[in-house]
Amino acid sequence: MTISRRTALQVGGIGAIGAAALTVPLTQAQASTPSTLALRNFPKRFAVPLPIPPVLAPKPSPDGQTSTYYEVTETAGSAAIVPGLNTPILGYNGIFPGPTISVNKGEPIRLKVRNRLPLFHPSWGHVLDTSTHLHGSASLPQYDGYANDLTAKDQSKTYHYPNFQPARTLWYHDHAVHNTAQNAYSGLAAQYHLHDDDERRLLPQGKFDVPLTVTDAMFSANGKLSYDDKTQSGLWGDVILVNGAPWPVMRVQRRIYRFRVLNASISRSYRFALSGGGPVTVVATDGGLMPVAQTVTSWRHAGAERYEILIDFSKYAAGTRVELRNLSNKNNIDFDYTGKVMAFDVTADPVDTSGPAATVMPTTLVPSTAMSLKASDAVKTRHFRLKRDLNIWTIDGMTWEDVVDSEYQKVLADPDYNAVEIWSFENSSGGWYHPLHIHLVDFQILSRNGRAPFPYEKGPKDVVYVGEGETVRLLMKFEHHKGRYMVHCHNLPHEDHDMMAQFSVGYDAGDYDANDPVYADPAKYD
Repeated sequence: MTISRRTALQVGGIGAIGAAALTVPLTQAQASTPSTLALRNFPKRFAVPLPIPPVLAPKPSPDGQTSTYYEVTETAGSAAIVPGLNTPILGYNGIFPGPTISVNKGEPIRLKVRNRLPLFHPSWGHVLDTSTHLHGSASLPQYDGYANDLTAKDQSKTYHYPNFQPARTLWYHDHAVHNTAQNAYSGLAAQYHLHDDDERRLLPQGKFDVPLTVTDAMFSANGKLSYDDKTQSGLWGDVILVNGAPWPVMRVQRRIYRFRVLNASISRSYRFALSGGGPVTVVATDGGLMPVAQTVTSWRHAGAERYEILIDFSKYAAGTRVELRNLSNKNNIDFDYTGKVMAFDVTADPVDTSGPAATVMPTTLVPSTAMSLKASDAVKTRHFRLKRDLNIWTIDGMTWEDVVDSEYQKVLADPDYNAVEIWSFENSSGGWYHPLHIHLVDFQILSRNGRAPFPYEKGPKDVVYVGEGETVRLLMKFEHHKGRYMVHCHNLPHEDHDMMAQFSVGYDAGDYDANDPVYADPAKYD
């Protein structure tokens, strides 16, 4: 008898933990450490300097095309994360995080991604096919990292990125069907910075523009990454990493710095705050600059969200240590040191006040298409429920298996090209939060449970934190491209089991699709 993936997940989940346990959500808890490291190997807090990932350099085009050309190779590597031991990783160019790609608006690029990984994951045994998603880019469907657009071992795929959107912090990460969580957790993630004239005029640049990729992990006694997703509910590690280093420290001058904060944890959400309750100024969200900067003392930060913040260290005396802390949220599992993230040591070094926003916080920033929309522009309102159905996560009852079984034709929604719609997501079926990501579009958060969005959310977004018992209403315009795009939970164990669906823009099921996300430009053997 042949059984579907949905049935297999249901039977497997019930057999492993019992049907009743599947309906019981996690609660915020202080738990015993999941790592089995010896005490001498467990990282100390604020003992290592903050590393900054290298910036990827372009290469000569191999085929004479005019667009700027880059290459990265997915390989197995090794990282010195915990004292005295090496940690096997998977990385772009063998490092974690991978190299940062920095480009200018209006400069299209091509990125060739080579899969030179082992055939099977060295620790968890699944086949190491990959799919690279540039998260935050309005790419054509065949270059968007569609989950089933796979690059196998010894193949490569060249992705085309248009870079016509306003400046923003994007990131590229693996998106392979059913294995995204383990592949991203193993290290296949990196930042991508899109610059434009407004951003260069308003915000700190160069060494005062600092990427912070925050993740969490758990480790075996030999230094290898451990993996326990609590029956596909999520993975919460006891070691917090920033740019791949445990609880690092950064020396800062007494001036304003810009930090591009990416939560690349596969499940953990954060509630970031500075020690002493000091303010931070939020100037950009997932889709770039906000219309007006927002000053807050903490912010809730879901997986895959990006917030660009400014911190004014001139307010602190030289010799002060300022900690970035994690106050946490519901349904995380917290450990002894997960309330700490990193530290900043304020120095007495001479202060470089060159460049924008070195000493004065910007206030009015720039408008954007998403934030200029009005609810009255919407031609349709759609409502979706986020739910766990036994051991399967669903979006309005749909799973990725349903999409695959339909030969990639079944969709949650089919907006017209350039249509404006309101999408409402309801999370009322249990104690899990969902960071909901909609590909292709930037959206405006209209409301959360009928109230205004949080101040730090008042910018263009592509991920929304849908908390326990919350219903969020989003306003978006389906512009840029026609075709089929994904929508999914960015708690990656939820996505892999099976909380992922798709929508189509200006496309009817069965129509010829020159930009088919699976077949238009598949990977090739080198």
